[in-house]
Amino acid sequence: MSRMAKSHGHGVGASAYLRTLLGLGRVELVAFVGAGGKSSLLLGLGAELSGSTSSVVMTTTTRMGTEQIPGWATVCRTDREVSAALERGEPVFLVGDIDGEKVIGVAPEVADRVFAIAEVDYLLAEADGARGRPFKAPASHEPVIPTGATLVVVVAGIDAIGRPIADIAHRPERVAALTGRRPDDLVRPADMARVLGDAEGGRRGVPGGARVVVALTKVSPGARAEAAAAIADWLEPDPNIDRVVTIDAVIGPGSDAGGIRVG
Repeated sequence: MSRMAKSHGHGVGASAYLRTLLGLGRVELVAFVGAGGKSSLLLGLGAELSGSTSSVVMTTTTRMGTEQIPGWATVCRTDREVSAALERGEPVFLVGDIDGEKVIGVAPEVADRVFAIAEVDYLLAEADGARGRPFKAPASHEPVIPTGATLVVVVAGIDAIGRPIADIAHRPERVAALTGRRPDDLVRPADMARVLGDAEGGRRGVPGGARVVVALTKVSPGARAEAAAAIADWLEPDPNIDRVVTIDAVIGPGSDAGGIRVG
């Protein structure tokens, strides 16, 4: 029997909204993969944790825009800079380099090494790319998850449901292959569930021992909520998935929305 509960957040550091929603422990290396809100979830969680007594390092193992680096985080490039910033009580955004308007991510082994620094409670890594699409299946070289990850959050935007695979999916040929559908077919809840739960789909590259949470974003009342419930029903019996959570927007600091569905 599954259960549905609601929790609400009211600003940075004012609650443990996302930490509770995603089931975080006291110390975690969290990797965000998939499509449809990875950056927003990472930054929202980072803002929440930085408003508490926890020390937080955010990073990417791929690439992201420099405009996504939050103004409240200190940009660091080395372990020494990370330690110094955390000792001052500052949240950190770790980069490999900055090339114009692009953040060059760190190697996954660098993320693992920084997570081992004594001062670090949480390391949050965006470990996948989707080029702004709400749904994806990974290629053979994706995602780029640090081996020390303790929690992998697999993200998908429910707004992909009912739209052609070729129009809304990053790597539509991989989505089609995993679902047995054609690129011009419309995405069904069963298709999204199949990709998210597949060992060559949403669970690709998950380190042994890491927990998996599926996060469905942009879930509003009505048809989208019904689709999300169908996906959760499909995935809940899977012993490889810890929980399925639903969020009614691509959230960030100050949001007031969300739900949790736990098998």
